[in-house]
Amino acid sequence: MKRYSIINLNELDRRRFLCGMGWALTLPLFETFAVKKVLAAEKERSNPKRLGCFYFPDGVPMPRPDDPAYQDWAWFPHGAGSEFEFTKCMEPLVGLKDELTIVSGLSHPAGRNVHGHNNADQFLTGAATGSGDMDYQNTISLDQIYASHVGSQTRFASLVMSTDGGTGTARGAHTISFNKNGRAIPAENRPKRVFDMLFVKSNADAARRLAHSQSALDDLLADARRLRQRLSVNDQGRLEEYLQSVREAEIRVQKAKRWMNTPLPKVDADLMNLEITPEDPRTYLRTMFDLIYLAFKTDSTRVATYQIGRENGVGISDHLSRAIGFPAAHQLSHETKQPGGWKNFGLYCQFLHEEYGRFISKMRETPEPAGHGSLLDNTLLLFGSASSAFHLSRNYPILIAGGKNMGIQHGRYLNYAGGQAYRGGWKPGDPEPWTQQAAQEDRPLSHLFVSMLQRLGVQTESFNDQAGKLDEV
Repeated sequence: MKRYSIINLNELDRRRFLCGMGWALTLPLFETFAVKKVLAAEKERSNPKRLGCFYFPDGVPMPRPDDPAYQDWAWFPHGAGSEFEFTKCMEPLVGLKDELTIVSGLSHPAGRNVHGHNNADQFLTGAATGSGDMDYQNTISLDQIYASHVGSQTRFASLVMSTDGGTGTARGAHTISFNKNGRAIPAENRPKRVFDMLFVKSNADAARRLAHSQSALDDLLADARRLRQRLSVNDQGRLEEYLQSVREAEIRVQKAKRWMNTPLPKVDADLMNLEITPEDPRTYLRTMFDLIYLAFKTDSTRVATYQIGRENGVGISDHLSRAIGFPAAHQLSHETKQPGGWKNFGLYCQFLHEEYGRFISKMRETPEPAGHGSLLDNTLLLFGSASSAFHLSRNYPILIAGGKNMGIQHGRYLNYAGGQAYRGGWKPGDPEPWTQQAAQEDRPLSHLFVSMLQRLGVQTESFNDQAGKLDEV
């Protein structure tokens, strides 16, 4: 057996990173450490499994088959199975064809009659979110289900990002991540904030603040025990819900203690403009993808979401289309009846695919630290929207990438919609597609989520009470 010397990282200047509070990244999975484990246990380290979910708003170009724009600017490919061809919409992804699976004919049953501007909240949850503010209720999202299984293995359970930031409003979310109580998890949209959180040492009194947090939680729990005896049954229920949030905070504090003295990774930020905003759309989008790439590469987290834009054209994300010379992205979806409308909308999708394809390529070109294959081979990526045609919450456009080391086979177009893939297309004089009765029932998107979770190692047969899976995934 080949012999390896044990390296003392303290002797390497480039590894002398500052230690800080547990709000940053761990070191990458260096091969050296894996070798030490092999020497000690004579067995190989298993590859990590990661999940990334990406959402874009406003649907995709869906010209009817009898429209001249259909051949070039339809979003879904022409053909099926392994015999398919991308349109110009997907041109930037042609070189990645063997890394991708395109899926049509999926949607969430609870969202099929929801207007296309009110459905981003449901994309990763499948919840029946109601029709008014008073009856709004969401459920846990796909990413947070997986984070509950692997989040304890990394410094960050998950990374939640969006272009608009925060949470947004009911059915107007700025985040696609929701916790186990269905509450929106605020998304970060400032690249420097994300980078500093991941890579920059926290201030010197981190340990003192951590100890203070633990003390405050202890006091809260002690007060709650005394208060419980004086409360009504209903109030005790409310108190228990509150205490659950305190317990979750306590878990976060304990986790922070474990990571407080873990060295930070050294990441070269010189090539990144961390002060970038969506006013420079292409660079901004590229930077957000790069931050997720770095988070995965350094094994800071194995779960990430990024909402590229919010629905309804409200917010700074609507300006991303300026990258290709159009003032507002949402407007493009409304102007498809005008001359060149499908092409203009398709060019915007092409821009998104170009930057997403660049991210996938970086993942593919990066070897898995202390494992086998590439980062992409060990990361399952979901990219899509909860609308297809104009405002239509059916037949979601879905792209799956990565996960080859989990058994995923790519280079396929899974057309579950059959000949009805473009049933949402419309032309002048037609009513808007979302107002029409569905001519064909979609398969539940939850079936894809179940298949994904199983590939990620989560034992489940259902998602949000929807049982079943896609055997082809």
